[in-house]
Amino acid sequence: MSKNIVVIGGGIIGLCSAYYLQKEGHQVTIIDQSNLDAGASYVNAGYLSPSHIIPLSAPGVMKKGIKWMFDKSSPLYIKPRLDLDFLKWTWAFNKSCNQNHVDKAAPVIRDISILSQELYADIKREENFSFHYENKGLLMICQTEKLLEEEVHTAHLASQLGLSAREVSAGELKTLDPNANIEAIGAAYFECDQHTTPHEFMNEMKTHLEHAGVMFFANEKVTDLEVSNHTITSIKTDKQVLAADEFILAAGSWSNMLSKKLGIQLLLQAGKGYRINTEKDTNITIPAILCETKVAVTPMNGFTRFAGTMEIAGINHNINKVRVEAIARAAQRYYPHIELTEQEKSQAECGLRPVSPDGLPYIGKSRKCKNLTVAAGHAMMGWTMGTATGKVVSEIISEQKLSLDLTSYHPDRTF
Repeated sequence: MSKNIVVIGGGIIGLCSAYYLQKEGHQVTIIDQSNLDAGASYVNAGYLSPSHIIPLSAPGVMKKGIKWMFDKSSPLYIKPRLDLDFLKWTWAFNKSCNQNHVDKAAPVIRDISILSQELYADIKREENFSFHYENKGLLMICQTEKLLEEEVHTAHLASQLGLSAREVSAGELKTLDPNANIEAIGAAYFECDQHTTPHEFMNEMKTHLEHAGVMFFANEKVTDLEVSNHTITSIKTDKQVLAADEFILAAGSWSNMLSKKLGIQLLLQAGKGYRINTEKDTNITIPAILCETKVAVTPMNGFTRFAGTMEIAGINHNINKVRVEAIARAAQRYYPHIELTEQEKSQAECGLRPVSPDGLPYIGKSRKCKNLTVAAGHAMMGWTMGTATGKVVSEIISEQKLSLDLTSYHPDRTF
């Protein structure tokens, strides 16, 4: 049965949800407070990464976070503040930083990531899209024995989960990417990973959805929800009132603000990430993460992107030049022939990634609202998990058999 559906949020999760819903014959409207051309869905590293099986909340991360709290250029910066939501999130995050959680989360992350890879390929083929999409794997490049040991351990874990991953020596690095001039002692190579140029996919998808009859309302902020008998009857924006049969909450870092109006407690913090692009020929052909600095490097279509940092300091789009400089220094540290210019650094952009305490997204219906499906909290994995999330959201609303077990993603889960 065809339904009238409003998707709150026009990032990768919102667009993919709309894509699969309209294919099922539903009438879909997307509403977003931005101009639908910026944010985390546009400035990310473009990875489709089953390799990222270790959630952010892993053993030792909280200890590192406290240490890095006093260094604003650190890979993970958590700004301390007296805010109840932040304190609840921090407590839950700390509880999740254990090996038992990692062991349970790894296969769950693998499954949704692999499905997403398959669906990106399916969409490109079926819709005749031309967005940049390559299968070159991902290098986890290390300059210290300690980090190399950790990454090789992760590669072994990934192999046990059926993913293609192995250790490579410094000599083999030169063979794999011969002109990149990498300064490292070795790496873990996740051959299972793929990469894209994000804005190309986003632009093609938006155009496709418009032609398919999906309605878009940009630069509109949802200000209130009308609820009766645990059911949303309409949403109010700063410009209009929209009624629908079903609603999807895919508003990224803003999702918990709206969920509060329904009595749903989504513990989320905005994790700001930055990117610097260079159109110079860097000779880099294989995507990489520079492990000691947690900077991602992606050879995209016509440029190379250096992206990184996780800055948990509330919702804002302020550009911290200290963190931009840290990314630029990391680039030259691992690729000595690369020096990002002042102009390139001045054009750095940021995006806010919605981070849950356990590193897993919220996907599914809350018991507190009958016609709301939550799809938020993907942290650094939103791009990787985007298509699979969109598909299962459509399956939930269309009352079809689910492609994934969503137990671990339930929006009402406790920490």
